[in-house]
Amino acid sequence: MKRLAFLILLIGLLLSGTAADQGRLNATEQLTAEQIMEKSQLAFYYAGDDMKSRVTMQLVSQGGGAQTRVMTMLRLDQNDGGDQKYFMYFHEPGDVRRMTFMVWKYSEAEDDRWIYVPAVDLVRRIAANDKYSSFVGSDFNYEDISGRDLASDTHTLLRSENINGNLCYLVQSIPGESAPYSKRLSWINTADFLPMKEEYYDAQEDLYKVFTVETVEGVTTGTATYPTVMARTMSNVKTGHRTVVIFDDVQYDLGLEDSDFSERFMRQPPRDWIN
Repeated sequence: MKRLAFLILLIGLLLSGTAADQGRLNATEQLTAEQIMEKSQLAFYYAGDDMKSRVTMQLVSQGGGAQTRVMTMLRLDQNDGGDQKYFMYFHEPGDVRRMTFMVWKYSEAEDDRWIYVPAVDLVRRIAANDKYSSFVGSDFNYEDISGRDLASDTHTLLRSENINGNLCYLVQSIPGESAPYSKRLSWINTADFLPMKEEYYDAQEDLYKVFTVETVEGVTTGTATYPTVMARTMSNVKTGHRTVVIFDDVQYDLGLEDSDFSERFMRQPPRDWIN
């Protein structure tokens, strides 16, 4: 009898655990995959009306050797979820010092991208088909910097999973046009909608690139606090190369203007913001 009672209790515990997990999954299913990805894009790319940060990028080889790039990044939103402008100025190392990169991101058209290379004193327009190229030798491509148009992919909510103690939506994204990946899996934090992890698969369905978030902090401006990814990593699992990006001195709602993001500033950037 004691053994029978123990088995009944054990089955009850297992069933209650399953019901709890299913309840959490049902809660995540109240949002569609498209809504989850829209909220994630707003949280990750559109916090505040504008933003400034010091950014340190470490390019780490499989053997552990590292190259470091230091830059200032500016961002201005035209509207939430819509058009944006980005500007990056490179401080270090010497071979990229004074290099600048600018993006005018459009919600309904291909983005405009420019890069200024001081060594040849040339401002070059980056063609749309170059947006998947490596950004200054890192494991991030140009599109990773400002985000991908959500309408370019078909999104499906698969289930909920825990990542480092965070309950996440797991969303699968299949590109409807030419892209460097055939499938992307995204783990989106249910609490703040920031991406915790992304996996990219190639045409052979092999995992080749992984994005992970290492640190999230709340950055307060006035009465608003914005959850902000302060450290992130993009790893190429096939080559063993990875890129670690650290954000410091993040500031929001500074009053940046359209005129701060003009092509004429690529050679002589606005010193009020670049320091």
